[in-house]
Amino acid sequence: MRNALELGDGLIVTTDNSGGIGMKEADLVRAPDETVAYFSARVALLEQWAAGADPAAVLLHNFTGNESWEDYCEGVRRVFAESGLAPVPVSGSTETNMDMRQSALAVTMIGKTGKYFAERDGEWFLYGQPLVGDAVIREIGKIADLGKIRSALDAGIAEAVWPAGSRGVAAEWERLAGRPLREWPEGIDPAASAGPATAVLIRVRPGEEERAAEHFGPFFGRIG
Repeated sequence: MRNALELGDGLIVTTDNSGGIGMKEADLVRAPDETVAYFSARVALLEQWAAGADPAAVLLHNFTGNESWEDYCEGVRRVFAESGLAPVPVSGSTETNMDMRQSALAVTMIGKTGKYFAERDGEWFLYGQPLVGDAVIREIGKIADLGKIRSALDAGIAEAVWPAGSRGVAAEWERLAGRPLREWPEGIDPAASAGPATAVLIRVRPGEEERAAEHFGPFFGRIG
């Protein structure tokens, strides 16, 4: 389990937040509200999968204002559509007493454990390019695709996932495997931030390595 909170009875809580990214004048990175919510929701979803769970409900903590609520909800729905998952209830709260100068959002998912489980043993690969800030928008084609990850899990190609975040691939690997990173795909900076989980560590089922490489396509390679 990566950053998930286990509540018992198979309940798993995951969350991600975003600040200073949006369409307000003082935002440091300009991006549509739907896009902001999409990337926060994808992190929370990948954390669910890393814990062996699927989300059953989503809570939005919206500090940007009422006008952003529907776009934030659309970003969450986009994550579920891309993943091939059925939509789940979305609720939450909006700050309306104060007019914030910058955009701010948190996405929390509540899920139930299933069959996927990120054990530490096995052959791991890296899928996606570490990106952060404006590069996430400019180079979106290099980001790990949620639909491909989910279909690989469902087809038995992949057995587990572990998202990489702002500390970089090398830090995530050491946290996962308990040892320093010695091998990674060519062209990857293992210390670079992977921002909103633009790169994901994937454990491939033994014997499925070639099938996995064909399934995931570019930006996929062995790590260890």
